[in-house]
Amino acid sequence: MSRYTAPLADLRFALHDVLDVTTTYARLPGCADATRDVIDAVLEEAAKFAEQVLAPLNQSGDAEGCSYDKATQSVRTPKGFKDAFAKYVDGGWIGLTAAPEFGGQGLPETLGASLKEMVDSANLSWGNYPMLSHGASSALEHHGEDWQREVFLKPLVAGTWTGTMCLTEPHCGTDLGLLKTRAEPAADGSWRISGTKIFITAGEHDFVDNILHLVLARLPDAPAGVKGISLFLVPKFKVARDGTVGERNALACGSIEHKMGIHGSVTCVMNFDGAEGWLVGQPNKGLAAMFTMMNTARLAVGLQGLGLTERAYQNALAYARDRLQMRSLSGPKFPDKPADPLIVHPDVRRMLLTQKAFAEGERALALYAYLQEDIARHSTDAAERERAQALVSFLTPIVKGLLTETGIECTYHALQVFGGHGFIVEHGMEQFARDARITTLYEGTTQIQAIDLLGRKVMQLQGAGLKHFLAEIGAFCAKHAGNAALAEFIAPLGAAAKEWGELTLELGKRAAANPEEMGAAAYDYLFYSGYIALAYLWARSVAAADASTHAAEFKAAKRATARFFYARILPRTQAHAAAMRSGAANLLEMEDGQFG
Repeated sequence: MSRYTAPLADLRFALHDVLDVTTTYARLPGCADATRDVIDAVLEEAAKFAEQVLAPLNQSGDAEGCSYDKATQSVRTPKGFKDAFAKYVDGGWIGLTAAPEFGGQGLPETLGASLKEMVDSANLSWGNYPMLSHGASSALEHHGEDWQREVFLKPLVAGTWTGTMCLTEPHCGTDLGLLKTRAEPAADGSWRISGTKIFITAGEHDFVDNILHLVLARLPDAPAGVKGISLFLVPKFKVARDGTVGERNALACGSIEHKMGIHGSVTCVMNFDGAEGWLVGQPNKGLAAMFTMMNTARLAVGLQGLGLTERAYQNALAYARDRLQMRSLSGPKFPDKPADPLIVHPDVRRMLLTQKAFAEGERALALYAYLQEDIARHSTDAAERERAQALVSFLTPIVKGLLTETGIECTYHALQVFGGHGFIVEHGMEQFARDARITTLYEGTTQIQAIDLLGRKVMQLQGAGLKHFLAEIGAFCAKHAGNAALAEFIAPLGAAAKEWGELTLELGKRAAANPEEMGAAAYDYLFYSGYIALAYLWARSVAAADASTHAAEFKAAKRATARFFYARILPRTQAHAAAMRSGAANLLEMEDGQFG
C-alpha cells in the first residue's frame, strides 16, 4: 500500500523563503491576517487531514469506485468519502479562501493551493468534489447577482451544497460553439433548461442534498457560435429567489462513466428536461463567466499533476532505498548485504531526481502563480493588479499543461523504479499512473493549453504576461550577476530567457505569414516555456536556500537538484526549439489519404 507524508518542509520553504509571501500579504488588504504563524498552523492541520483522513481512502476508493442506481438515478460514492467530506466541512477547509462576507475565512489563494496539493496527493479522486465547488463559487462571486450570491454562494462556501460546471455535450467537446442545450424564458424571470451534458464531474453524489449546476445553454434568439452562449445556475432541487428550497428539479443523472482512473470521482451524464434555472451574468456572455470558473479549475488541475508527482516520488524513493538489486558498477556499496539497494544505480537516480526536480520546482512555480492571483485580487495599486493579472493569465496554461504532463512522466518513472511490483495493485503505483492520465485532458487538453498560451496569451495579447515574466528574470539575473555561488545558474538562465524572447518574435512573424505555424509550434512552445519558467524558480530556490538558516544538508540538496535540472532537463528546450523552427510543412504536407 502506498503511503503519503505531506512535504511540509518544502511547502514552507517555497512559501516563506522563495516567495516571502508574508511580506506581500502584509500590504494586501484582506491578507494581513495570513502571518507566518497562521500559515504554518494551517499547513500542519491540513497535513493531518490529508494524511489521516484522505490518504487511507485512496486505494479503497479506487477499488470500490462509484455506483449508479438506475431506478433512483442516484450515485453512491466509495465507503468513507461522504464522511471525509463532512470532516472537511467541519474543519472549515471548504471556505478557507472564500470571502468572509459569504462565510469564508478570507485567507489567500496561495495558502488554499498548498492545501489542495496535499489533498490531491492524498486522494485525487476525492479532491475533485470540493474543487468543482470552489470553481462554482468563483463564477458566482464574480458574475452572480447580489441575491444569487446570498442564496447560492453562501451554501457553497458552507459546504451544505456543492457545485459543478456543465459544458461538454455528446457531439461537442472543446468546440463549445456547437452546443445545443436550450434555455427558454419563464414568466417569473427564471429559465427552463433542456439538453444533455456529458463528463460532468460530481454531477450526482451522496455528500449533500442539493447540487448546483452551472450550465452553458443558448437563448431562443442567440447568435450562432460562442457569441450565443449564456450561463445558467440550475439546482438539483429548485431554489426560489428568497432562498426557499422546493421540489426536485427536472434534471437527473442518466448514467455514470466507467473510466481508466479516478474511480472514486463520479463522472456523470446529466439530462436537463425543462429544468428551472437562473441566468448568471449577461445574456450571450456566458463563456466569459464560465472561463472564470474554468481558469480557476485549470490552475487547480495543475496542482493535481504536482500532487501525483509528489506522492509517486515519495513511494519510489522509499522503495529504492529498501529494495536490494544487483551491485553498484563501481563495487559494492553495502558489502554486508547480499546486494545493493536500487538507489545506488545511476539510472534509478535519474528517475528519482527527475521526480524530485519537478516536484520541488513546480511547487514553487504553482505557488508563484497563485501569489499573482492574490495580488491581482487584493492590491490597491492598479498597475500592480494589471501586472499580476497578466502574469497569472500567462502562467495558467503553463501550470496546467506542464504540471499534468510531467505528472504522467513522473508516475511512469515511479512505476519503473518498482519494476514488476509497480504494475500490480499492491503498491499503488499503477493507480497513480492511471489517475494522472485524466489530468492532461479535463479543463482543456494539453494541446488546448498550448494554443491558449501561444495563440492568445502571447500573440493575441501581445505577450503582456511574457514580457513581465522575462523582465523579472532579467532583474533577477542582474541582481545576482556578481554572485559567484549562483554563476552556474545565472548564465544559462539569462541565455535561455534571451532565446525565449527571440524565438517568440520569430514565431510571431511566421504565424503572421502563415497561421498554421502557430498551431504547429504551440505544443513545443508550452514545454519550452515551462522548462525555462522552472529554471527561473530553481535559480530563485538556490538563492533563497543560500540566504536561509536551513541546515547545510538542505541547502546542498537544493543546489544538487537544481544542477540536475539545469544539466538534464533544461536542455530539452533545445529539442523543442528545433521542432518549432522546423515549421509547419512537415506536419501538413502529407495528404489525408497517405496516413494509411
